[in-house]
Amino acid sequence: MSKKTGWGKFALGAAVGGALGLLFAPKKGSETRKDLKNKLDELVVKIKGIDKDELIDNIEEKIEEIKEELADLDKEKVIEIAKDKAEAIKEKAEELYKMAKKKAEPVIEEAANEVRKKALAVVKEIEKKLSK
Repeated sequence: MSKKTGWGKFALGAAVGGALGLLFAPKKGSETRKDLKNKLDELVVKIKGIDKDELIDNIEEKIEEIKEELADLDKEKVIEIAKDKAEAIKEKAEELYKMAKKKAEPVIEEAANEVRKKALAVVKEIEKKLSK
């Protein structure tokens, strides 16, 4: 869609909206038509007074801001998910160690303890990376 077509649709939409508002107003037909003509004239003046380049720049700037916010939102979600997963790993490693300590031979307990220590180290590393 070209810029000119977009402006034309905007102007048409504004005019139709204004016209409908005036047509349903409780006035005489001649007053309503006069009001409609005045509103259309005001709209034309306002449209001609718009700095198109500035408007385009402002819209592009807002679009970039929205994109940045979306990227940050995605990062926040990833960080939250990673922290949740890291915590789950830590809890499961802790459960494994406790179970091994309670029910297993010392060799298995020692291996489970090593797994727990490694899991804690991984969780700390993940948290460290995510905090950056």
